[in-house]
Amino acid sequence: MQYLMKFKFDYAPAYLKNARKLAKKYPQLKKTYTEVLYKLAENPFNPQLHTHPLTGELKGKYACSLTYELRIVFKLNEDVVHLLDIGSHDEVY
Repeated sequence: MQYLMKFKFDYAPAYLKNARKLAKKYPQLKKTYTEVLYKLAENPFNPQLHTHPLTGELKGKYACSLTYELRIVFKLNEDVVHLLDIGSHDEVY
């Protein structure tokens, strides 16, 4: 399967730290995580990602689903997806 990456990624330090923690805690999610990042790079609003705008203190940012319980928080700037945080619903909101 070939993917055309339309968006580039920028990783916040908090995102990288939390992603490493999740990788150790849930090694079985590696394939799912990779697929979600490819979809996010192709189209951040792919319906399979369940991307939605955030409100309140996180207004101007978006979240998408990694799993039923895990979310990725990001913001968009032209052709860059700024990955800000990753974790459970309660951890990232």
